[in-house]
Amino acid sequence: MHSATLDAGTGWLILALFSALWIALGGYLGRRTVGLEGYMLAGRKVGLALGTATAMATWVTSNTTMAAPQLALQMGVWGMLGYSLGSVGLILFAPLAKRIHSLMPAGFTSGDFVRLRYGKTTWRVFLAISLFYGFGWLVSMGMAGGVLVNALTGIDYRIGMSVILAVCVLYTVLGGLRAVIGTDFLQTLIILVGVVVLAWLAISEVGFERMHTAALEKRPELLNLLMPAAIMFLFNNLLFGVGEIFHSNVWWSRAFAFREGVGFRAYLLAGVFWMPIPVVAGFIALTVPALGINVPAADMVGPLVAARLLGTSGAVLVFIVVFAALASSLDSLLAATADLILTDIYKGHFRPRSSDAELARAARWVVLGLGITTWLLCLPRLTTLAELLYFTGAFVASTIWPIAAGLFWRRTNPTGAALAMVAGTGIGLAGYFLIGFYVAALISAAVSMTIVLLSTWLRPADFDWSVLNNDAEIRA
Repeated sequence: MHSATLDAGTGWLILALFSALWIALGGYLGRRTVGLEGYMLAGRKVGLALGTATAMATWVTSNTTMAAPQLALQMGVWGMLGYSLGSVGLILFAPLAKRIHSLMPAGFTSGDFVRLRYGKTTWRVFLAISLFYGFGWLVSMGMAGGVLVNALTGIDYRIGMSVILAVCVLYTVLGGLRAVIGTDFLQTLIILVGVVVLAWLAISEVGFERMHTAALEKRPELLNLLMPAAIMFLFNNLLFGVGEIFHSNVWWSRAFAFREGVGFRAYLLAGVFWMPIPVVAGFIALTVPALGINVPAADMVGPLVAARLLGTSGAVLVFIVVFAALASSLDSLLAATADLILTDIYKGHFRPRSSDAELARAARWVVLGLGITTWLLCLPRLTTLAELLYFTGAFVASTIWPIAAGLFWRRTNPTGAALAMVAGTGIGLAGYFLIGFYVAALISAAVSMTIVLLSTWLRPADFDWSVLNNDAEIRA
């Protein structure tokens, strides 16, 4: 057991103040939202500053601020450095965002691309993977909210999780993507300032020499750069991050929402600025041997170390930073996953003749239903954040090559793309259970790449790029 650093009253005060801020800001920004494109894609008018901020803030998830310290505690130096390679996904998506915008200026979702590029069978395989991943990410962030509140204030996990999730659902319902991107800008500033302050204070309080000496005596494996599992994790996380971003509608929706010429620069800048954040977040976990902290659950290490180092002020700061990180990712994923359910499931499979006006009305109900479903899945805390997150690695890594090849090679075989996703996911999951979580994405990406390349070489297709720029086809 651990004793909370903040009393419950202080915790509730912080929750109330920031909840009111995000809801008020979301409602204010949402007042100018008009029609389906306004709600789903912020009117396709997002500029560079907001574009960079929303990409960066969305990728600074609860997993970055809480699972990075967990992985540093479990795998040492490579744990935090490996997590920082998630920035490669943002950087590599920069040219893809430019390509997506040029090929599909009227597109709405990543599902639109897969349906038109590869056909309905591959589209449905892709949707299954995307929705499974989306729920996994939503649940991991909902869990992180409950863990954060409980670790710092002692407030019950379920209550904290419910409040944070409800706030994000409410302002996303009110303002759609415009509210999501607007709040992301403010949340980015909070995260950057908070992380820098935490790192500086942690170094000044403990110091590198004390950390190194204690780790060498009590946990020498944390400093072992030749730990096989950690090295495998390094490459696995690189591919996992690329797969997460390449396939997810979170990032595609922004590519569609950005103004002409913004996507490439926004994603490139976001990747560069994001890279040091998981290193800093993970770094504080290396103080555990020096401080002698009892960590009851590995995914609680970040808040507990910050609270021990900095007392009440540190607990308040980490609470605010992680709350901002949670909100910036939860709202983005709620909006993007709701878009997929609305256009690819509701319209694509059940009401193909629904109008934009009908879809705009249904959008808010889809976000609300998605939030309630996520809440129900978060109630039983069955696993840790990192375990839940990396279980989805086999799924997302299988989409890297079908997406990248489909965007740039007109001869990519549609059947091969579907088989690559199915086989990559299946064999990657086998690796997850038989070897470990740190190889699932690595195996999945290798299998998927092999199948895409072989099928395209043996039976090349001949795709007409103009199909992707046909507004009637996209809305069909």
